[in-house]
Amino acid sequence: MALVTGGGGRLEPIACPMPALRSGQLRLRVHVCGVCRTDLHLVDGDLDTPDRPRIPGHEIVGTVVEVAEGRDATFKPGDRVGVPWLSDHCHHCRFCVAGRENLCAGATFTGWSVDGGYAEYAVAPAESCVAIPHQYSDEEAAPLLCAGLIGFRSWRMLPDDAAVIGLYGFGAAAHLIAQVALAAGRFVCAFTRPGDDAAQALARSLGVQWAGSSDDAPPQPMDGAILFAPVGSLVTTALRHLQPGGTVVCAGIHMSDIPSFPYSQLWMERSVRSVANLTRRDARDFMDWAATHPLRLQTRSYPLIDANQALDDLRAGRVVGAAVLRCSAAESLREEAPAQP
Repeated sequence: MALVTGGGGRLEPIACPMPALRSGQLRLRVHVCGVCRTDLHLVDGDLDTPDRPRIPGHEIVGTVVEVAEGRDATFKPGDRVGVPWLSDHCHHCRFCVAGRENLCAGATFTGWSVDGGYAEYAVAPAESCVAIPHQYSDEEAAPLLCAGLIGFRSWRMLPDDAAVIGLYGFGAAAHLIAQVALAAGRFVCAFTRPGDDAAQALARSLGVQWAGSSDDAPPQPMDGAILFAPVGSLVTTALRHLQPGGTVVCAGIHMSDIPSFPYSQLWMERSVRSVANLTRRDARDFMDWAATHPLRLQTRSYPLIDANQALDDLRAGRVVGAAVLRCSAAESLREEAPAQP
């Protein structure tokens, strides 16, 4: 499935030639690919995508079927790997040298600047791929590769001593990072769209101590908040409920404008910061954490041909947890086959 038209369009199924591998790349047979809000921003035209057609998808789980010669021999045919958002970078700028390749001006991104995983096969640099803990199924693993990774980077930007944490937008990322925060002994507040009883019920089922509407005040002031919902006005909402020295982290690549607010809300060393992409260290660290801390994942799967429906459901708030596309050819054929008498 590829983005062919401009912003506000829909994905269309197209046939693409199998690209030749370049040095250091892997070819994967895609099992599943998660559906991320960034994919929605791409389809809706919030993110400019000049090179079309473009295949979205950056939460790819697949099996290595071919390895090109190059500097990385970490994976071999038959290995199950994950492909996250960051695809490649320049390797020599000051950010790359310092291990902050997420800030590299020459970085490329899976499913945005290079083709992603809404497909039966995908190509990715071996060094951008990550091994997936064996205890997670393909469908469970897909959300770990962006919702989990970006959420984990956001979590690590909060104050180390933050005892009360707010999560605004309780979807794919928040339902994972809530479990990280709970495992660290934090008091977690889950904020959802008004009336989203299903998301609030999911939060409580995971052990979250308080769940309510984004319009509600938390039961006690917070030391930090992560905004997964791309709504700029929530920045000022979170600041109003923040303790001195607290931090609001904006986790999305796109957000509506932040309205003006009085300096008194920022005073007392409160801060607002953004998360830009992820590093390879983030990927390794989070997968190591997930291997030793079993995560409960709430997913809803769709066949690849129904990618537009998955995006529509995400846009309308009908997905509780994470949406995942099943991408194998066998799966597509099974979905299209007539029912047997």
